[in-house]
Parts: sequence; structure tokens; C-alpha cells
Amino acid sequence: MAEQAAAERKPQPRNARRRAREFALQGLYQWQLAAAGITEIKQHLATVKGFDRADGDYFSVLLSGVINHAAGLEEVLQPHLDRKFVELSPIERAIMLIAAYEIANLPEVPYRVIINEAIELAKSYGGTDGFKYVNGVLDKLAAVLRPAEVRAR
Repeated sequence: MAEQAAAERKPQPRNARRRAREFALQGLYQWQLAAAGITEIKQHLATVKGFDRADGDYFSVLLSGVINHAAGLEEVLQPHLDRKFVELSPIERAIMLIAAYEIANLPEVPYRVIINEAIELAKSYGGTDGFKYVNGVLDKLAAVLRPAEVRAR
């Protein structure tokens, strides 16, 4: 019985899309702090160990989409924040930008999956309770951008 419970608690291997989100997070961090361009970021991350196990197409969609639509994404996120977007940590900003892009532009991905993935990124890379903040903001954003899907839950 204890062995079964321990087996159930083992972390699941990350799938290709989760890895794509992790690499997009790294790329957006680099973009924010070093003002690196999309091509430079893609070239650099393609050499990082484990990139070959990520969904490369999904990574490209996320990285390019977020960078090219960052101002609009910040604008839709701002009403749900308790402070200015620029006052968030670079990790929280990147996580929320990725999730906001997915919620707004990738309707084939359920919003709950997007939010759960953002929470997992925040738990792994963000501050101690950052995942709670990310969850609250993205729940509010989903209610605005995908009202029918949210109501259907």
C-alpha cells in the first residue's frame, strides 16, 4: 500500500509541450533581461541539453507569439494585477505572458491545461507563493477571454 502511494507521488516525466513552455520561459527571460532577439534566443536554446525532447514547433509559436504581441498581452493582463506589470518578477512576467498568449490565441488548448502548466512553471521557477498569484490572475483572464469555456466548467 505504501509503495503504491509512493509511486503515485512520483513526478510524471515532462512531456514535449511542457518542455516547450520551459524553454519559452527561458527564452523570454533572456529577452527581458538581455534584450536578445527571437533568432538569437532560438539559436542559443537549440543547443541546450534537452531541447531535442521539446516540441520545437510549439516552442517557436510561444516564443515568437509572446515577443511579437507582448504589449497587447501586457494590456489584457494589467486589469487583473494588483501592481504594474513591470513590477512583477521577470519569471512571473514571462509565465503570465506565455499563458495569456495561449489563452488568447490557442483555443484548441483547454484554458485549465494552460493555467495548470503556468502554475507548474511558477512552482518550479518562481518565488515561494508566486504560483498562487499566477493562478489568481490567469483565472480572471480566462473568464474574460474564454467566458463560454469557463462557464461550461
